Amino acid sequence: MRRKTLSVKVGNLYIGSKHNIKTQSMTTASTADTQSSIDEASRIFDAGGKLVRFTAPSIKEAKNLENIKDGLIKKGYTKPLVADIHFTPNAAIVASGIVEKVRINPGNFVDKKKFEVKEYDDVSYQEEVKKIEKKLIDLIDSCKKNSTALRIGTNHGSLSDRIMNKFGDTPIGMVESAMEFLRVCKNENFDQVILSMKSSNPIVMIHAYRLLVKKMESENMFFPLHLGVTEAGDGLDGRIKSALGIGTLLSEGLGDTIRVSLTEDPEHEIPAAEKILSKIESIPIRKSNFNNIRAFSFYKRESFEVENIGNQNPPIIISSDESLFEDNSPDYIFKEKSSLFQKDKKYILPYSEWNKIRMKNSFPFFSSIKEFRKSGNISDKINFIKLDFNRIKNTINQSFKSKVVFVLDVTKKSRHELIDSIKFFEEQSITNPIVFKGDYDDADFEKVAIDVSIDIGSLFLEGMGNGIWISSNKNKEKINELSFLILQNTRTRIFKTDYISCPSCGRTKFDLQQTTAMVKENTSHLKGLKISVMGCIVNGPGEMADADYGYVGSGTGFISLYKGKELVKRNIPSKHAVEELIYLIKENGDWLEP
Repeated sequence: MRRKTLSVKVGNLYIGSKHNIKTQSMTTASTADTQSSIDEASRIFDAGGKLVRFTAPSIKEAKNLENIKDGLIKKGYTKPLVADIHFTPNAAIVASGIVEKVRINPGNFVDKKKFEVKEYDDVSYQEEVKKIEKKLIDLIDSCKKNSTALRIGTNHGSLSDRIMNKFGDTPIGMVESAMEFLRVCKNENFDQVILSMKSSNPIVMIHAYRLLVKKMESENMFFPLHLGVTEAGDGLDGRIKSALGIGTLLSEGLGDTIRVSLTEDPEHEIPAAEKILSKIESIPIRKSNFNNIRAFSFYKRESFEVENIGNQNPPIIISSDESLFEDNSPDYIFKEKSSLFQKDKKYILPYSEWNKIRMKNSFPFFSSIKEFRKSGNISDKINFIKLDFNRIKNTINQSFKSKVVFVLDVTKKSRHELIDSIKFFEEQSITNPIVFKGDYDDADFEKVAIDVSIDIGSLFLEGMGNGIWISSNKNKEKINELSFLILQNTRTRIFKTDYISCPSCGRTKFDLQQTTAMVKENTSHLKGLKISVMGCIVNGPGEMADADYGYVGSGTGFISLYKGKELVKRNIPSKHAVEELIYLIKENGDWLEP
């Protein structure tokens, strides 16, 4: 059941719990370029998007939204348009008289971000809040006059210095940043408001949204939510990361509009978003339990160690595909029959097959606890036992041998059923390692990646799993890559360079897709490093707080480079910027030759 919210009118659409969940995207063209903006918006609408957002970095671009809107109407497009405003309150007021919704960022609507460390007493803190209030009321009055909706869109990467100094770079800081603005809206009797809590880290994003809902409910507020993982990246990474964050929250009944932010052409975002919604429609929804120990912080389930599984070991990967994915192969290979073994690999076989050979590098898979108990032989190292969901509470009422790893099959089961099982294990102090297994035979691999991310990946975000086992007859050669990428994007097992890249917008002054590909081509061998590629200064330095190195657009044809939060080189011509990034990485001792 979805969380109940107010209905917010956005042009000819309504957003909220009484209405279906809407998909949206954002153009990458400059909003000063009327025809390019019209063309991109048309493609997004044609792909099925229900709203399109444009950046308006100045009053000039805000005014040009009228020409874009007129052009779209002439082509027969009457869906709502959204203006995205940073740093310029007056541009937001202009835009509110033209488009159906305005998005503002509480981190930079009035506040400026300089990464300054400053002590605030109650008086000085409230003085800055009062400055915000005055500017915000002007915008609210314009929104009321023009029947324009407002999105208060908080970003983990652009919290103000004032919020950072008081609350830190935390989900709590994100929530308080939004609540300051929301309280002004409530005092002004303006309820046409939507909230968002975006981060490039799905764990931070999930915790921030849950905290926001809890905080709003405590103050009797029921505004709709827009969901998104910002700077998700491209390709499989971008889709997995988005499905992890958005899918988890939708399965808990939170979320009324969504965007999958990809470093690709914007119309590609809509099919991925629709597949997330399709998955959610197929599973039960359960409201968030804010008393759960995992609701607002990462809490790893306690487990003992069986060889390299459980305890503090990174999650293992089991697969039926023996082929390498780049330089990585699965930790264990499942075979139906005992044939063609390689000495340097580890194998899992059905118990009946394993019992015939009992090779040193092979381990049995028991189809049930009953088969395990009746078996004449077991491995002295690892025994994998599949559990029956319907009989878990009846059959697992005692401790199992220390060499047992449980396998929970997620096929046709919801993440809520899995969470209930893990909760039961914890209540009974059952600490055997757990592997999540699922069979996915859809031919559409994008759909498989999204489904697995929501079913299994979301549980790793909650600290619950010790291994992943995916099978897919129609996508067998891609399953190893998918398994590694899910663990990478839940940050539970890092096997490659981690990239944080934004989806581009009209503020970006270089070809972000091409540049991101070029950065990846030169740095993808640097396992464990986090590299951020940002189109502009809005979220760049903030989202890079979690990155080792940052590559940020600083003007047309120019790049600035960061080490963590520190700006180390500014205004480098873009044609030399990747070379300078490599030099910076070498200078800091993090470079390895490919």
